[in-house]
Amino acid sequence: MSRKKLDPIGKLMGLRYKSHPWHGIEIGDNSPEIITSFVEMVPTDTVKYEVDKASGYLTIDRPQKFSSILPALYGFIPQTYCGDKLAEISRKKLDRPDIIGDSDPLDICILTEKEITHGDILVQAKPIGGFRMIDGNEADDKIIAVLKGDAVYGSYKDIDDCPQAVIDRLRHYFLTYKDMPGENSHKCEITHTYNKKEAFTVINNSVKDYRNFIEKMLFE
Repeated sequence: MSRKKLDPIGKLMGLRYKSHPWHGIEIGDNSPEIITSFVEMVPTDTVKYEVDKASGYLTIDRPQKFSSILPALYGFIPQTYCGDKLAEISRKKLDRPDIIGDSDPLDICILTEKEITHGDILVQAKPIGGFRMIDGNEADDKIIAVLKGDAVYGSYKDIDDCPQAVIDRLRHYFLTYKDMPGENSHKCEITHTYNKKEAFTVINNSVKDYRNFIEKMLFE
């Protein structure tokens, strides 16, 4: 089933009910240059929130055990899915045939100088790069973006425009936020920091994965 056949149904349901942030929100006509993103967490959050896939409501995933500070807005890109086409990029780049997608929407962190006090919001973001993150054998890419129109970050065009200290802070967060006190089970790695061009490829592949995921569910 084509995306065009699904759109009228989704739009009609959206008029009557709150749209599911993963399935009911459009990524945007200017994707991947400008994408609609759903923010789950902001830097002041002391617990990790994430969207419940069944209901679409924000839930508490876990309290932060250490004083890790989220250095950007964090959430996901609607109507994306980390499946085989996304995982294939990591398999080829790393020569690791065991890598699979993590079966979640594509994660995104959005840089802004503004103090945004809560999640559960939609923002317009401009991707500038990303992290190739592997969690065990699962591709768990993190797109790095800037808030559209932001006074400080909005003019950044590519990952090289971003200060290295900001990249290092993001990298440190993603490599440590799953750590638990007293445990030494670290299994996440960031193998590459990639540019805007590759970020666009990752986003486009995740959109294709999402369409395959939805079609498979509809026809099973």
